[in-house]
This record gives sequence, C-alpha cells and structure tokens, in this order.
Amino acid sequence: MRNPLFLLGLPAGLIAFVVQSGDVDSADTARRLQTTHSFWTSAPPVLPGDYPEFGLRGRGGKIYAWYGIGQSLLMLPADMVGTALAKLPIFAEYNGNDPSVRHIVVSYSTNILLNVLTALVCFRFLILLKFTMQEAGAGVLALLLCTTHLHYTQNMMENNYILFLTLAGFTYQYEWLLTGARRALAIGSAAFGLNLLTRLTVAMDVFAGAMFLLLVLVFRREGGKALWTRLRTYAEVALPIYAVFLLIDRTYQYYRFGSFLNTYVTVFGEQQRMLNPSLPANYPFETPFPVGFLGALFAPEKSIFLFDPLLILTVLIVVVGWKRFAPEIKAFLVTGFFLLLIYVSFYARYTVWSGDSAWGDRYVASAAQFVAFISVPLLLRHREQLGGMLWRMGLGLIAVSAAVQLASVAFWLSLELYQMTTLGHPTFVVWLRFKNIVAFALGKMDAWGLTNDDMTTDPWDYVHITTWNFLPFVLRRVGEAPLWAVRIAFAVWIAGLGMLAWVLRRLVVSLPETQVVSHQSSVVSKG
Repeated sequence: MRNPLFLLGLPAGLIAFVVQSGDVDSADTARRLQTTHSFWTSAPPVLPGDYPEFGLRGRGGKIYAWYGIGQSLLMLPADMVGTALAKLPIFAEYNGNDPSVRHIVVSYSTNILLNVLTALVCFRFLILLKFTMQEAGAGVLALLLCTTHLHYTQNMMENNYILFLTLAGFTYQYEWLLTGARRALAIGSAAFGLNLLTRLTVAMDVFAGAMFLLLVLVFRREGGKALWTRLRTYAEVALPIYAVFLLIDRTYQYYRFGSFLNTYVTVFGEQQRMLNPSLPANYPFETPFPVGFLGALFAPEKSIFLFDPLLILTVLIVVVGWKRFAPEIKAFLVTGFFLLLIYVSFYARYTVWSGDSAWGDRYVASAAQFVAFISVPLLLRHREQLGGMLWRMGLGLIAVSAAVQLASVAFWLSLELYQMTTLGHPTFVVWLRFKNIVAFALGKMDAWGLTNDDMTTDPWDYVHITTWNFLPFVLRRVGEAPLWAVRIAFAVWIAGLGMLAWVLRRLVVSLPETQVVSHQSSVVSKG
C-alpha cells in the first residue's frame, strides 16, 4: 500500500464509480454517443427527431452531428460492449431506457478510466515540477474532489477528456525538456494532437504547451545555441505529429461537409441563418464581448470563481508568494492564466458563451481546473512563507470548494435550469443547489416552490430531477428495473462509498510515510 500510484489510481476509480448516475447526463454526450453507434451499426449519426434543433445537412443531404470525432471515438469500445450486454437474457425484463444498459456501461467504464488516467498523469506532472509526493498527492485530490472536474466525472461532457490530454501533453513534453528524451516529446505531442480531434479550439492548449516550455527556459535564463537546438528538436518531432492529427480532423470534416478548410461553426452559422433569416450576419458570434467576458468571470449563474473557488486561492497565493516560486512554477502559472484568459476571450462573443445547458461555464471549465488545482500543492509547499492568515484562508477555500463540488453531483444539472425558467435571472446557481439539497432532504421541495408538475413536459426529465443523481436512486425512482437489481445496486454503491473512505484514509496516512522513505533514500544515494 506504499505505492502512491496505486494509492491515487484506486481512489480516483472509486470516486468516479460512486458518483455515476448510469446515464451520460448530457444531451451533447448522448448525441456524440449516437455518432459513435453509427460508426459500427446502421444507425444514423443524428436521430431523425433531433433535426433541425441539432445536426447539420452535409454531403448528399445527409444529417451529421457537428461535433469533432474525439469523444465519439473514446466511447466506441464501451458502446460495443454495452450494446452486446444489453441483449443478454438477464436484461430481458428491463425496458432499458431509464437509463439504458448501454448508457450505464459507457458512463461507468469511460468515466472511471478517464479519472484514473487523469490522476496518474497529474501526479506525474506535479512530481516533475518538484513537488513532494505528499504535495503532489494533495494536488491530485484537489483536482478530483475540489474542482468542477468532479461534476464532469458524473456528467460526461468533453471537459475531462480534454483536460486529461492537455495534462498528458504538458507532462510528457516537459519531461522531454528535462531529460531530452524524444520519446517523451512524441507522447506529449500525440496527446495534444489527439485533443485536436475532440474540439478544434484546443489548439489553444497546444500553443500553451509550447509556451510553457519556452517560459521555463526564459525563467531559467537559458538561451543561445542550446535554446535554438531545443526549438529545432521540438519542431522536428511535434509539428509532424500535429499535422497528422489535423489531417484526420480535416478529412472527417470533408467527409461530412465537403470542405477541408471550414469548421462546423461556419456551416452551422450558414445553415441557421438560412433557417432563420432574422439572425444577425455575424451569428453565432454576435454576443457583445463585454457580456461574455465579464459573464464568465462574475455572472452568478456561470462565474468561474463561484464554481471553482480554488481559483481564488491560486490568485491569492500568486500575489503573496510569486517571488518565492521556482522558474517552472512561474512558467506554469503564467501559462495557465494565459490559457484561461484566451478561452474566456474566445468564447466571449459566442452565441452561447455560457456553455448553455451545463454546470458552470463548460467551455472554460477545463482551463479553470488547470489553474485551480495547483493552489493546494503550492499552499502546502509555501505554508510557512505565506503566513498563518493565508493558510487559514486556504483551508477555508479548500473546504468551500469541496462542498461546492460535492453539491454539484447531488442532482442532475437540469434541475436548476428548469427552476430558473420560473425563478428568473440572475440566479446564484451554487446557492440554489445547496437550497435544493436541504429542501429535498427535508421533503420541502414543493413547499419551498422549488418543483412543480409544470417544470417540464418530458416525463424522464421530471423523474431525473426529482431524485438524488446516483444510479441506485435513479433506478429506484424510475421503477422499471427489477427490485433485486435495485437492491444489488444499493449494496454495491454503499460498499463503494465505504471502500473509498477507507482508501482515502490510507492515502492520507501513507503519503507522508512514502515521502519520508523517499527523502531517506535520497540522502543515502547522495552519501
């Protein structure tokens, strides 16, 4: 139990396991899964009833999803397994739609895998940044439990996949900078390249990765011939890999819409203006820049500081402790804040700058998590220099962040979206979520005016927003699964919670011990 990789990978898997609802919990992901299904079956990429609300008319008049191919490819193995399992006789009496066996398999397997891989690569990156094992372990737990990463572990949008690949890109490219190993540079570049297939705007992450490496060299005052040698090696290895993945993306674009040069946003704007001539000529980038930019920062329904309070801690630590930071930490922080800034700026003019139906601003959530989680290992490393007041404020912000993220998985995200149709705007969504938790626990949802039969005409949506958003509760609320299956689901879920509590306790105990052993080994080797 002294292996920190095992100690982090196991709780990461258990965290993902206990927060699953059994559904993909997002219309976007459900539509990407439909595209996945079309890759290997005769199913259409877009269900007939979804168009014209969703989907674009492409080559030959066929309706295609407008998303990139990345997440659809990620879900392909699980989709094939889930489809096969759904046909087993044991599920013959189960209707299979609330949630379906296929969705259960896809959500559990994909989210658990991503959570474990993210934990391991995050730990590796923090160790490369010269954090101790204790500090790195705390940073991993901060990412998994104290940022919106937890919410998107339950609600399977693209965010966590994008963050994992971005972290992998930073980790392995930085390893190359430290060791000169071209293999590490190739792995990091492949991670960034694979990210381009998910959402083309992650080209900003690719740029940020290169910027981070350059800033490390600048802050270390390295230059001259050595700098140009590194730049040449980077270009020789990374650029061809990026080109391959970009070619795959462009080929997929041509296959759907008959052009190598445009993006789905261009096609989307053209076709939407044809369907609705009243739309402005610059649609879908018609939002005034100040509205989207300031909204992402301060709007009570979408503010990144409300949904990721650890961002506030990062800002405070940077202001107080900047001069004490090592060059690589300064490079990471400058890069992280720059990445967050360009994401907020890019989407500020988008027609749904807020990320639409999502918990927080999903377009910038991954960048926000990237900057937020580093605050915890920095707080631990510089505790004495930062002073007692900031230490206490830091602990308070960590506690608030954990509470916000735990609250975010209590109910399906659509609950507050439906409530806002009657409550109006602006609404402090995070506060409303805590109010919903208390009201539901006390049986006061109707009495407090938080639910009513007119909230939605979709029966599945109404059922889903009126129960705790974890698989056993969802199965019991829907009432289509056999009673024995519901009881087994509850037993396994409770066992998972117990196992998670035990493993986290072991992690808290073992990481300091591991750090001591590591330090003693280092002293012996130097002697």
